[in-house]
Amino acid sequence: MEANTSLDEIRAILREITEKQREITEKQREMIADREQQREQEHRERQQAKRETDKEINRVAKIVGDIGNKFGSFTEGMAFPSMERVLRRKFGMTDVAMRYKTQRGGDTMEIDVLGLANGDVNTAVLVEVKSHLKERDIEQILQMLDRFVRFFPEHRHKKIYGILAFVDGAEEVRQQATRAGLYTAPIHDEVFDLLRPKGFTPRDFSQEPVTA
Repeated sequence: MEANTSLDEIRAILREITEKQREITEKQREMIADREQQREQEHRERQQAKRETDKEINRVAKIVGDIGNKFGSFTEGMAFPSMERVLRRKFGMTDVAMRYKTQRGGDTMEIDVLGLANGDVNTAVLVEVKSHLKERDIEQILQMLDRFVRFFPEHRHKKIYGILAFVDGAEEVRQQATRAGLYTAPIHDEVFDLLRPKGFTPRDFSQEPVTA
């Protein structure tokens, strides 16, 4: 009887152990599932936060870009009458246009201010207006001068000059523009002040290819 009782007790203990193991295993599965769900939730939250951050960055970038464009357009507009007088009187331009845009194939070129003259003058003058003059602005206008004839083949026999107008610009950058054969023109109080330093010889960009 005692042997049977002991065997029954052992069986009961084993059943209890088995049940406990089953419960432990089930709880472990639940914990693993909860952790997976939590990780997925955290991942979704991180992704959502990233999307919102990216959206905010893009929104701010657009605002900054719009402000820059508006400021650039404002600067061009305020200084344009003075630019036009200089282009007509000093360069003999008969046609002066602001925001001159053209397409050739799939490419587009937009020039802040373009002056043109036929006849004896036979010259084209490209003016790019910058709020803060930087080295990359020099590279940009040099590339535009290099591509000008491709976009305006009807002016291929004209002399071609470039002017960088700016509200603010470091002296070393101005000198770099001058060495490249570009006119420089600070803008202050709505006045377009064309500079021609001693010894400066403007480059006729129709005569040779430009590298930038």
